[in-house]
Amino acid sequence: MLTQIALFLVGLALLSWSADRFVYGASAMAKNFGISPMVIGMTIVAMGSSAPEIMVSATASMAGNPDTAVGNAIGSNITNIGLVLGLTALFKPLMVSSGTIRREMPILLIVSLIAAWFLADLTLSLPEGITLMVLFFATIGGLTWLSIQADRKDPYGTDTAEEIPSDVPTHKAIFWVIVGMVFLPISADIMVDSAVVIARHFGMSELMIGLTIIAIGTSLPELAASIAGVLKGEDDMALGNIIGSNIFNILAVMAMPGLIAPGVIDAFAANRDIHVMLGFTVLLLLFSFGLRGIRKITRWEGAVLVSGYVGYLMFLFFA
Repeated sequence: MLTQIALFLVGLALLSWSADRFVYGASAMAKNFGISPMVIGMTIVAMGSSAPEIMVSATASMAGNPDTAVGNAIGSNITNIGLVLGLTALFKPLMVSSGTIRREMPILLIVSLIAAWFLADLTLSLPEGITLMVLFFATIGGLTWLSIQADRKDPYGTDTAEEIPSDVPTHKAIFWVIVGMVFLPISADIMVDSAVVIARHFGMSELMIGLTIIAIGTSLPELAASIAGVLKGEDDMALGNIIGSNIFNILAVMAMPGLIAPGVIDAFAANRDIHVMLGFTVLLLLFSFGLRGIRKITRWEGAVLVSGYVGYLMFLFFA
């Protein structure tokens, strides 16, 4: 068992590193081609932050564990809002200044409702997987258009511009993109295999594996990035990365089991966990827009999110 735990940690570290290298190379290459920082942030960076979940979901689906893949998509969104955003707000209240991010939030709610609708019949079919993937590409196009139309002084664009690597030769950027693409599936395979062995040793279901062990593991890099962002005053980028990641988790990550291993899913995913995810998403919107017109996620609101997440985990393990 200690060997499997070590393999899981190695796979997680390699997965995080390869995703970071992929984003680094892709962002630098896009900048060299003259793509605006706002477009890079809303598409490439957001997709890069979801790359670990996409690879894990695809690997689990190919291994015949679609419930792990579905749990990974739902669990990652719950973890991103409840744990990552909650802890970040506890560390430092988050100002919601970007109009672009506020326009992204309804998109997140809409795609979350679509996911709940698809899972309501306790199956995830091939047509539904195709639909999610089509919506994924359509959303990329929509976000690109939204970022082009955005105010050049939008704080999210300013924050993103400061984080995009500069003066990286194109050949070096391409090298890191290839490195990331090679090691992402390798590390995902190591991580999924070891997580399944660990979870089954403790009598956990495939869905629980995705909701807890894998979801928390793949969200840890986002926690570190979010806290680092608010420390530098880049509140909008920290929030924007989470929202973009959650949108792509629903559309691209959940599409994987539908495309690769369509069929019946664990009833708890449709009757319990997807509704918890919707609840956290609604809380995110309410806190971000402010019930009293204050567009800030305060420390007490962060405490609500973290408490809700801890309560959800306790329910999963002890109910």
